[in-house]
Amino acid sequence: MVSFAESAADMNFLAHLYLSGSDEEIITGNFIADHVKGDAIMKYTPRIQSGIRLHREIDVFTDAHKVFQKSRERLKVNYHKYSGVVTDMFYDHFLSAEWKAYSEESLEDFSDRMHSIIIKRFPILPDKSQRFIAYLKKFNWLTGYGTFEGLGRALNGMAIRTPYKSGMENAVADLRKDYELYKSEFVEFFPEIVVFSRKMLSSPDCYQKN
Repeated sequence: MVSFAESAADMNFLAHLYLSGSDEEIITGNFIADHVKGDAIMKYTPRIQSGIRLHREIDVFTDAHKVFQKSRERLKVNYHKYSGVVTDMFYDHFLSAEWKAYSEESLEDFSDRMHSIIIKRFPILPDKSQRFIAYLKKFNWLTGYGTFEGLGRALNGMAIRTPYKSGMENAVADLRKDYELYKSEFVEFFPEIVVFSRKMLSSPDCYQKN
């Protein structure tokens, strides 16, 4: 959702993929959105372009949401400009951990299906997206977010890739400390982003803009 630092924003896949609906090209566009800059969007099909724009609109909605802002502000003390990225990852953790509340499809089947959809279009993916899809299944990123260990590995990986000291490798401790508080904020926020995304998907014209 937050795209402050590309190297740190690449890992919050789960919610974006979940919010993409069933159209394979929109799913692909949402997955690659952080790696498509400027006029590069025009080389993709209209539905992939819609997926890219959907991703961006989800980011805008999320950044402006009062509940997300509350979580992010609490984390600013330790993570400063990366606080939004950490919040994204915390929310992906809760989506993964509470998956059965949001989907009848198992998380494992969902993860496999997303991988299959995107890998079919491997030749047209941006270079960075090609690298990430290669690791998505190998390291069980989508299913791993729901455990402290899996979330910690993802955050540590992002901390290594960020150009500045972020402290994100320590974020799981903050999640453990205020777990129920962050969970309650996620539970309040997530149904609203689901409704927003479904409206976007049912009215594609509303995000047909550059």
